[in-house]
Amino acid sequence: MSDYYNAFEISPVPEPIPGAVAPEPYRGIYGMPMFVTVPSTDLAASEKFWCEGLGFFNLFDVPGRMVHLRRWAFQDVLLVAAGEDTQELPASSVSFACVLDEIEPLEESCAKAWPGSTVSPRHTPWNSVELEVHTPENVRVIFTAAKPFDPASQEMKNLAEIGITAPESE
Repeated sequence: MSDYYNAFEISPVPEPIPGAVAPEPYRGIYGMPMFVTVPSTDLAASEKFWCEGLGFFNLFDVPGRMVHLRRWAFQDVLLVAAGEDTQELPASSVSFACVLDEIEPLEESCAKAWPGSTVSPRHTPWNSVELEVHTPENVRVIFTAAKPFDPASQEMKNLAEIGITAPESE
């Protein structure tokens, strides 16, 4: 007996049948279950390659800091500005969604499993708390938890300044 089951109805990936058609680019806003973060010393060149070469599009950007790229639903890439010296950058970086109550236990379990592997959680300008973990393989893993929505918060003002508004306020 298997615990696995067909769940294509929750995936943007079409069932692998002859003539399967790729989904359209997805422009909706959702809580990203996971995404890849790619440091770049030239955001414009990186964006051009990812868009023209790989078929992604610019969902939005924070000029000079970050470009949020997307292809299908749940295929998100954040290009982030890196300093000129990329020698110290991790081999790769990936982010996973979690809930606020997981941040502290994750920090404790990672510190126990690999002392010195965590960076204290930080509050972001985009309304989340992030825990950074460095694995023994030099992978940077970010656990990101959305904070409760407060339309009067500074985080919401930050997002509105770059054109991202809550559906209720549009």
